[in-house]
Amino acid sequence: MKTIKHIGVFTSGGDSPGMNAALHGVAKTAEMNNLRLSGFKKGYEGLIDGDLVQLDSSQLKKNVHRGGTLLKTARSKRFLTLEGRQRAMQILEMNKVDALIAIGGDGTFKGLLAFSEICDLPFLGIPGTIDNDLAGTDFTLGFDSAVNTAIENIDKIRDTAESHNRIFLIEVMGRDCGYIAIHSGLGTGADAILIPESGHDFIQLLEKAGSYDREEAFVVIVSEGDELGVEPAAKKIKEINPEVDLRIAKLGHVQRGGNASAFDRMLGIRLGTAAVEALLHGRKNVMAGILNNQLSLTPFDQVVKEHQVNDELRSLLKIFGS
Repeated sequence: MKTIKHIGVFTSGGDSPGMNAALHGVAKTAEMNNLRLSGFKKGYEGLIDGDLVQLDSSQLKKNVHRGGTLLKTARSKRFLTLEGRQRAMQILEMNKVDALIAIGGDGTFKGLLAFSEICDLPFLGIPGTIDNDLAGTDFTLGFDSAVNTAIENIDKIRDTAESHNRIFLIEVMGRDCGYIAIHSGLGTGADAILIPESGHDFIQLLEKAGSYDREEAFVVIVSEGDELGVEPAAKKIKEINPEVDLRIAKLGHVQRGGNASAFDRMLGIRLGTAAVEALLHGRKNVMAGILNNQLSLTPFDQVVKEHQVNDELRSLLKIFGS
């Protein structure tokens, strides 16, 4: 295997709190091993355009707490093409990059899988997505911060819901995965939680909403990836109980912003360090994650498989959703 002297790193897809902490982990570990480190800006777009900057651990240390990503991020249609990937490979060769670290979600790792078909450089992944929808790690970067942000806002909405005896349907992020909805819903004592992975939760919601007597607040957490959706759910509730005072709130991108939680800062540092060390030990095309509080390296093709809510959380939904 070729000796690694120069590592490239980029952040891709949706931003998540903890990405800057991961960059610091990568930079500090590279520095301790006398490695050159370049950051490509705007994800795969920067890789294709050769938009790179030299990263300094002392500067990154000052931004460990910040949400978002100092390297910026983007989704790249050009990288989906063979021509785009070939151009990215040329950029890496021109800049004598020996290995590449990508911080992102399933789309990022699918991109690396496709890239590995034409480029034999070692790739290492760090899971950066608030959705927590990747195999190979108990938690992804940004999930804890997003849940805390959601809980903080849901608590505030409950205050006004209690004052007016209203039904509130609150949409949280999660795309195809209900982890944010489950954690924020259970953590705020929600009356119902709708997630993509369950086909029976809406029936239970209608049973509860049909007998709602307006003596207290009624809070429903809806994952944005739920098969019904927040507006149709609200319409159905009004059909069976026309007298209810009902409101919809969408938390949206506020869940991506804000300072990273203590958990995500530490997770980012651990995974950033682990990614560099894995490359130095000859590993390639794997994602660094934490399973049972231990470092785990999982091949990309296993990381991007369909993700399901685990049995324990499904059991909790049944207990607290009844």
